[in-house]
Amino acid sequence: MSSIRERNKELILRAASEEFADKGFAASKTSDIAAKAGVPKPNVYYYFKSKENLYREVLESIIEPIMQASTPFNRDGVPAEVLSGYIRSKIRISRDLPFASKVFASEIMHGAPHLTPEQVEQLNGQAKHNIDCIQGWIDDGLIAPLDPNHLMFSIWAATQTYADFDWQISTVTGKAKLDDADYEAAAQTIIRLVLKGCEPDR
Repeated sequence: MSSIRERNKELILRAASEEFADKGFAASKTSDIAAKAGVPKPNVYYYFKSKENLYREVLESIIEPIMQASTPFNRDGVPAEVLSGYIRSKIRISRDLPFASKVFASEIMHGAPHLTPEQVEQLNGQAKHNIDCIQGWIDDGLIAPLDPNHLMFSIWAATQTYADFDWQISTVTGKAKLDDADYEAAAQTIIRLVLKGCEPDR
């Protein structure tokens, strides 16, 4: 029974991610989410109680990977290895969870009205930790004296674009869907740009 429950919840979450990413929270209907998931509409309420709870679950499904992506950041880490690992993790999130990534980006752009104070504190705390690590490397002369905040913003933008602007990327590349080689090329390109830009001044 539990496996059926988990399967149905996963189907609903995936369908909800697509609907919320496409239409936003207000315009999305639980009936459309249920139809996309292939389950009866009452199942949505059985598993998630309300549309708002379902939306929060979609946000939670992307917050955890975002937090995990920052795991390599530590003051004693090798900057090139930490930044490369972080960029690869962020690209992987855009590849594997594109709809939830769009929902999260939209939530942030609208002032995070559905994030709990604890989630906001968690995300901001992790960002501050990462930025402090970068500042430490700058202080030690391990990377160039650039602004650590804007370095993080640039990495976020470069990696997030593969989820948020997938239509434009597909149009430019002429591919209906990017493959693993495309995402690997994206990761390598961003890593090269970031690491070259972070090389200490001689």
